[in-house]
Amino acid sequence: MELAPGLHRIGNDLVAAYLVVTDAGVTVVDAGLAGHRRELLAELDAVGRTVDDVRGLVLTHGDTDHLGFAEWLRRDHGVPIHVHAADAARARGEVRPRATWGRVDPRAVARFLTYAARKGGLRTTYVTEVVTVHDGDVLDLPGAPRMVALPGHSPGSVAVHVPAVDAVFVGDALTTRHVLTGRVGPQPAPFTDDPEQALSSLRRLRGLGVRWVLPGHGAPWDRGVEEAVRAVEVAAGR
Repeated sequence: MELAPGLHRIGNDLVAAYLVVTDAGVTVVDAGLAGHRRELLAELDAVGRTVDDVRGLVLTHGDTDHLGFAEWLRRDHGVPIHVHAADAARARGEVRPRATWGRVDPRAVARFLTYAARKGGLRTTYVTEVVTVHDGDVLDLPGAPRMVALPGHSPGSVAVHVPAVDAVFVGDALTTRHVLTGRVGPQPAPFTDDPEQALSSLRRLRGLGVRWVLPGHGAPWDRGVEEAVRAVEVAAGR
């Protein structure tokens, strides 16, 4: 799905990944679930590209529902996988997150788990080799993505700021569709290691001035990053 020139999403409001398409090639942000590989190939074909045009994959963090086709890209196509150093072990499957569920709506949970199962998300292929990145790094990839550390959801959560497409990819630093309750709109994400730290980290996004805020779960937000952060704070009771 094209969101704007050079900016594409695969997946849906339950689990999503993104493509930045430039003349220099393609940067993929997050890898969704294993079954999203077909959607990646279809989206590349729709814009006249192939997997050989993918120059790098950037992970917003190392959780399993963001790793889907990452190892396939690395192993079969030589695509480097970039992840913050603090989440490298998580992406390799050496460290597992703490799962705290909180309030749930059984219907929303069933919808998420059914979709994940259909997309191969019940088994994870971890990434064997990663390229570690740090806060403030600007990667030599299409769109020149800049890393903004947002610890909280996980120690190495990052936002990926790509001014070329007026977007920031936030992974699970926030969500616009809570997969456990079904609630929509910007809000704190579930399965967060340190909710207070995650909320505090979001303030680092203020001042980026971008239109698009793109989460790993939920609808794309196109009303600006400042408004998204304010909405999360309201949802959190701040």
